[in-house]
Amino acid sequence: MFERLEKLQLVWLAVILSLGLILAVKAGTGAMSKDKITVTGSAYQVVKSDSARLEFEITARKPNKQLAYNTVKSQLPVVMKYLEEKGITDIDVKASNGYNSYKYTPNGNVTNDIAYYNLSQQIVIKSNDVQKIKNISTDIQSLLDKGVDINVMSTEYFYSGLSDLKVKLLQDATTDAKNRASAMLKATRNKPGKIQSVNMGVFQITPVDSTNVSDMGINDTSTIDKKVTAVANVVFRIK
Repeated sequence: MFERLEKLQLVWLAVILSLGLILAVKAGTGAMSKDKITVTGSAYQVVKSDSARLEFEITARKPNKQLAYNTVKSQLPVVMKYLEEKGITDIDVKASNGYNSYKYTPNGNVTNDIAYYNLSQQIVIKSNDVQKIKNISTDIQSLLDKGVDINVMSTEYFYSGLSDLKVKLLQDATTDAKNRASAMLKATRNKPGKIQSVNMGVFQITPVDSTNVSDMGINDTSTIDKKVTAVANVVFRIK
């Protein structure tokens, strides 16, 4: 199944990145099309994230601002103790944000009378233990049992070796293009010669089992395991 998904993704990548070159070849002269060949090469690698970031907030909805503030203030130590027990040391407590919710008339019109004051205290935690962050992201709602209202905003996973990996994958994609060109020219007893031009496509960083592609590129941060795919359109001279 994975191979099928992989092939489907690479097909779409090839379509996106090759369309312009295909049209250019069709519009070109016969001499240019006879001594050159354009091939799309690809390469991918599955990587595991080595750092993670969780963003959540403590929320309170009270009749007035002071009550909301006091509620969040009293709940913050509970959350900090929870994170300490989970072994989290990189904690960033952001500034709190609040707004009023107004009352409505029976016919649905908003009034100037305040119904509630909503206050949120945003907290961001980070760790190189990605599994720990993942576990907290699903377990932190247990603080509801202690009267703390938690809203998880986002959980992100990152791979620190991405820059070096991109260089390697671009090399591998170019090599793959040459191998494909050799296979295509074998029947005519020709070989790919010098590279005339290379068009590197955008990277697709997706969940491992995803077939999604985008001409703008994809940078998935929602999964621990990711598939990094590179595509290269290479024009070889035929020899």
